[in-house]
Amino acid sequence: MKPLAHARKVFDIEIAALKAVRGQLDGAFADAVEVIVQAVKRRGKIVIVGIGKSGNVGQKIAATLTSTGSTSVVLNSVDALHGDVGVVNDGDVIIALSYSGESEELLNLLPALKRFSVQIISFTGNLKSSLARHSDLSLNVKVPKEACPFNLAPTSSTTAMLVMGDALAMAVLQARGFKQSDFARYHPSGAIGRALLLRVGDIMRTGERNAVAGSNLTVKEALLVMTRAKSGSLAIVDARGKLAGVFTDGDFRRHMASDENLLAQPLNRVMTPKPICIRDDALAVEALKIFNERNIDDLIVVNARREPVGLVDSQDLPKLKIV
Repeated sequence: MKPLAHARKVFDIEIAALKAVRGQLDGAFADAVEVIVQAVKRRGKIVIVGIGKSGNVGQKIAATLTSTGSTSVVLNSVDALHGDVGVVNDGDVIIALSYSGESEELLNLLPALKRFSVQIISFTGNLKSSLARHSDLSLNVKVPKEACPFNLAPTSSTTAMLVMGDALAMAVLQARGFKQSDFARYHPSGAIGRALLLRVGDIMRTGERNAVAGSNLTVKEALLVMTRAKSGSLAIVDARGKLAGVFTDGDFRRHMASDENLLAQPLNRVMTPKPICIRDDALAVEALKIFNERNIDDLIVVNARREPVGLVDSQDLPKLKIV
């Protein structure tokens, strides 16, 4: 079989496996969500245990739970019996991963875990296994077959465990009312943090770099204001200081072709009224969305009184790493 054909076959097998596991979801899943939600409310944590490939999947499940506000740790099943079980506290939830449900190292750990007041949720492909019998709840991750041609290497089964973990984490997130702003708290660095934490007021040009003028100014005077601000656009205000229009380099070039007296014209004759603008307390990603949807280079920023208080230049966005 050629590599591409083999790859597609693996995808097909694993997709079929996920569909099978999806069909096996039952009330135990909803109960597991409630158990975790209540534990987190009590400031308990989720302890993930597993051996081999299941343990590797457990690392990712723990990371996803923790990043969405449900504190989770990974407990090595072997090291646990040599002191590391000390990370477990009364009120915690144990998620035990074993496809066969008969992993010796994991079963040897169960008596030590049961000395604590914890609830055990297992991910297993065998609901009659020793692990399932000693668990409070068992989630069925049984798959029709592995993607391995010998049906031996954990492939479809580990994918099923991974997706079950994602499903559990997302269901817990929703049940806890976890919000986008909460997510930002756990990702203060990197692209996610910048996108969720930065406001337009944090990135806009202000002061001398924000070109603003009254509508009675001439085009010649307006160009001087724009030059001093090193800006390609000018926010135009009415007598009350509220945004009335915008004048840009592009407007100047377009009008020059048809008006020999353009430099002497007042701005209210050549401006674009009711320009696109954004509030200073909006998320920076909202500004990015406007740039992507509208063919503009600059975005005027206004406050609650619709007074122009800043300018977002599209050229600044790559420097801020939010594009």
